Amino acid sequence: MTRPVRPSPYAARPMDADTAPPSATIPVAPRKAHTWDRPTGPVDDPYAWLRDREDPETIAYLTAENVVADEFFAQRTELVETIFGEIRRRVQETDDSVPVRHGPWWYVSRTVEGLAYPVFCRGASLESATEHVILDCNAEAEGHDFFDVHAVEPSPDHRLLAWSSDLTGAERYTLRVRDLETGVDRPDELTGTSSWGGLAWSGDGEWVFYARPDPAMRPYQIWRHRLGTATEDDELVHEEPDERSFLGVSATRSTGWIVFHSASKTSSQVWVLPANDPTGRPRQVRPRTEDVEYSVDHWGDRFVVLTNLDAPDFRIMTAPLDRPGEWDELLAHVEGRRFTSAEPFADHLVLHEWNEAQPRIRVVFRDGRQELLDFGAEPHDLELGANPEWEATALRVTYQSLTTPASVYDHDLGTGERVLRKRTPTPNVDLESYTSERTWATADDGSLVPVDVVRHVDTPVDGSAPGVVYAYGSYESSLPPWFSVARLSLLDRGIVWCLVHPRGGGELGRRWYLDGKLLNKRNTFTDTIAGAEHVAAGGWVDGNRLGLRGGSAGGLLVGACLVMRPELFASAVAEVPFVDVVSTMSDATLPLTANEWEEWGDPREEPYASYMLGYSPYDNTHEAEYPALYVTAGLNDPRVSFHEPAKWVARLRSVGAGVDRPLLLRTEMGAGHGGPSGRYDAWRDEARTLTFLLATL
Repeated sequence: MTRPVRPSPYAARPMDADTAPPSATIPVAPRKAHTWDRPTGPVDDPYAWLRDREDPETIAYLTAENVVADEFFAQRTELVETIFGEIRRRVQETDDSVPVRHGPWWYVSRTVEGLAYPVFCRGASLESATEHVILDCNAEAEGHDFFDVHAVEPSPDHRLLAWSSDLTGAERYTLRVRDLETGVDRPDELTGTSSWGGLAWSGDGEWVFYARPDPAMRPYQIWRHRLGTATEDDELVHEEPDERSFLGVSATRSTGWIVFHSASKTSSQVWVLPANDPTGRPRQVRPRTEDVEYSVDHWGDRFVVLTNLDAPDFRIMTAPLDRPGEWDELLAHVEGRRFTSAEPFADHLVLHEWNEAQPRIRVVFRDGRQELLDFGAEPHDLELGANPEWEATALRVTYQSLTTPASVYDHDLGTGERVLRKRTPTPNVDLESYTSERTWATADDGSLVPVDVVRHVDTPVDGSAPGVVYAYGSYESSLPPWFSVARLSLLDRGIVWCLVHPRGGGELGRRWYLDGKLLNKRNTFTDTIAGAEHVAAGGWVDGNRLGLRGGSAGGLLVGACLVMRPELFASAVAEVPFVDVVSTMSDATLPLTANEWEEWGDPREEPYASYMLGYSPYDNTHEAEYPALYVTAGLNDPRVSFHEPAKWVARLRSVGAGVDRPLLLRTEMGAGHGGPSGRYDAWRDEARTLTFLLATL
């Protein structure tokens, strides 16, 4: 049914009848004089006023855009609901995770049909793991439009549970401590904590270490709280004044030490404290050195150090417990083999690494033997699962690919036997109907860019199929192929999905990252364009029916590709996109700006001012025939402020976009960076996105 459009002060011109109902009107944001003073010269920004969320005109504009977006999807309600139903039918709604042994208990999380959030349980045996409910997120979310749980951490003696929640999407969490014998939260309530900063229990379970953020959302302080005392009596343990660095706290896997870790994008510093001495003074491992990163964990009689000291792709070192700054090499650096984590167990060390754009797990035994876990050649993801037991002799890992749902294995390190504990159920899905492969595109400078392609087996490779390209390419984040039941709704309708791994990610080692950041950032966008052209030239997709999708920094990628090559794509989805790069990165008062300068550069000075201006989507939006475009935002988003996508859409409309093809901005007015929090709301949100792609491709 068509809903009437509410009157809008920004209604100006009717939207094209082919792309929206006749009653829909396109909002036109007022232009208000504002000038930015930049090293490149003064810049007029008529939509700068949209930064003010307290301005009634700002909310009115966002609401008007939401009306247009809602009208678009209201006209396609049948398809939205069909896809939502498909997603739901492919999910076993009542399901349990694989129980995990932790101390005297087996822990498990449950989902229940009709309930939006998980339920955390434990039991005294594998068979009774769901017997005791320790945290029902549905009960905690009752009465709230948004709910996100972050920490769910039992105390060392398993009598208590530290758990934290956010009710707005602004990512400021309230930390509580629950008595697991009574099921009642204790009076201890720590507000305004940082999820990024982590938490740690003392060895005796009497103290909790937690992080607080500064006004820019950077975790910069670690505090300790003694249970049963007033929060005003909490003690500041450490503070990080460097605005480029995040400060975090965690316990080692052995639970014997508490680690304080300060890290910027290019350097780090660590302090350690015995967990049985919670009021002691943390000891520095090694002073900060520019361009040297390291992390520390505890391995019996020594520390294990993962570092890039004289090793761009990192190496593994060890150090005596009483001299943690004296490092000896355990595993040497190998160019292109990027170590990403080191997890010590009592008798072995487990390493996660990337090699040739593929994640791997390597096990190093105390006698020097090594074992590389082999999961085949199909592009896939391989991660360490939950392994809380220090003495464990079996390693739990999680495997998935573009055609295989998440699968939990226990790998016996003594016998080499591998047991599949669970594969995520996918009812009403024939997994044999899908096939994936890896191909390599050639970038402008000759670099080979990996591209993973998945399609329905009945979709021909003859250049006739529509396609969607997905990419990220920032922060050295490697994006492994993952399974998605929602994606099947595209594949079943003949759309080919292509995952491009551009420079700026970490799939091919540290060099791959360095060649896609700072003054090399344009490579991220041209690599993605090369990937799109490659799948079209190779016949996987029809080059005239090609979509592009990305979120956050991947939304920047979408925007940059569109202003560089608007004719290349027929449709695009930019989710919470970081598109006003120069203005945001010039304002250190905005959340997360200062610590991002090492990723993007500081546009308050050259050469970054000119270089970043050259690719910033907002600054480079010009008259062109842009593809159909769906843009999302979150009013409470602390990572990419809502005004960035809002300003970009306003500017796009000002140059004529959205007249012949849909241009939609949909802002979640009660959520943040991740969108809706409940799984049913998230599924319907994804159904809208897929509907947009299907309608416009």
